[in-house]
Formats: sequence, C-alpha cells, structure tokens
Amino acid sequence: MTSLEKKAKIFLELHQPGNPAVLPTVWDAWSANLAVSAGFSALTLGSHPVSDSVGRSDGEGMTFLELLTRVRQVTDAVTVPVSVDIEAGYGLEPAQLIEGLLEAGAVGLNIEDTVHSEGRRLRTPEEHADFVRGLREFADAAGVHVVVNARTDLFLRKNGEEADRVDRAIARLKLAAEAGADVLYPVGRHSDADMRRLTAELPRPVNAIGIPDTSDKAELAAQGVARISFGPYLQFALAEEAKRLLARWT
Repeated sequence: MTSLEKKAKIFLELHQPGNPAVLPTVWDAWSANLAVSAGFSALTLGSHPVSDSVGRSDGEGMTFLELLTRVRQVTDAVTVPVSVDIEAGYGLEPAQLIEGLLEAGAVGLNIEDTVHSEGRRLRTPEEHADFVRGLREFADAAGVHVVVNARTDLFLRKNGEEADRVDRAIARLKLAAEAGADVLYPVGRHSDADMRRLTAELPRPVNAIGIPDTSDKAELAAQGVARISFGPYLQFALAEEAKRLLARWT
C-alpha cells in the first residue's frame, strides 16, 4: 500500500457520525503547521482562504495550477492527510483533477455544484452526480480511494422555495452518494432540526461548517455530524486579531 493509499484510508476512517473529525481549513504551509502543532490529524484547504492568500478572488478566480502549487507546499510541510476544495472543477475533466491532486499529495476533495465558469449556474442533480462518478472512477483507477466530499450550494444560494429546500438537498446528495461520494456537504448554517434530519436521512457521513470561536463541537456531534471544517472563518478570525494588534501601531 502506498503512502497516499494509507493516508486516504486513515482520512476516510476519521469520518464518524456523532464523533466528528475536526479538519481545520488552512491556506498555506504556515497555517497547516499551526493546525498540526495544535494536535489535528487531518486538514482541508479551502478555496476562499487559498484564493485570498494568492491575491485572487474566490469562485475560481485562481487557476487549478495555482491551487496545486499551494497544495504541494502544504503536503511537503505536513505528514497528515490533506483534502482540497476544488470548487466546481475549474472547467477541467475529472481525470485531470484527480491526476493533479494525487501528484500534489492530496487524498481528499470537495466538489461543489455551482459552476463558476458558466455564470455561476447550478448543476442539475444528475449532472453533479455524473461529475462525482467521474472523480470516483478515475481515483479508483489510480489506486487511491480519494475521499470525495460532494457539496451542494442550495442553502447558500437560497435556491428555490425554502419549504422544500431540505427535501431537494437530500435528493441531490443521495444521487451524489450513489455515484461514489464518501461524504456529503449541505453547506450553510442549519437549524438543529434541519441538521438532525440531514444526518438521519443522508446515506453518507455529513460535513458541517463550524465557526472556530462560536460553534460547539459537542452540539454538532449530537446532531450526528461526522466532519467539521471551517471554510474561510479561521482565516477571518485570525485577520480580526491581526487587525487588533496592528491597530496599536498605527
């Protein structure tokens, strides 16, 4: 078993409903080392903080090559499993995405259903599932079970009527699970009832977003969450502290 295969296996096993893995969302080698030094056993790279760190806008304002450069810097700096937010795929095919991620040392990915390069349209449920299927097939062909986290932006976008939004998210993510997703990510802030319904009805471990200084791990665990990531909020919190420190000198 290769090093990447081992890391992918370890990473997948961390996803336990009711005992969630906390995966700090980092953006460079410095933040990655900071998180590992604090005791975390796996990391995610978020598109928003990475984009900010290289002077690009979120929403595929950076290129996949720019992202991979940063991924390699992180995987060279730490030995823990690393997952990468690849947004909607940067207009590339699944084979290209998997090849690039594995060459850069990543063992997991987030794939969202907002297509930034096409006017921010939302992929249909079937289209998103097909993309997930392609990612799974090419990862399996490469011999590494890349942990695929299928994300839907229905809640962020407030797409359609609120009354059936949870129903539509569940239906969409179930298709992604059937296509090979390992983890399902209904990104957004949810009520306790909605989160419990999502974790109860979705057939794979569920990723929830956590706000580093206000969210409660025990609460998310009680809701059945299996994975917690921070999106851009760790970077935002550190920025506020940096502003406070710098303000003393202006």
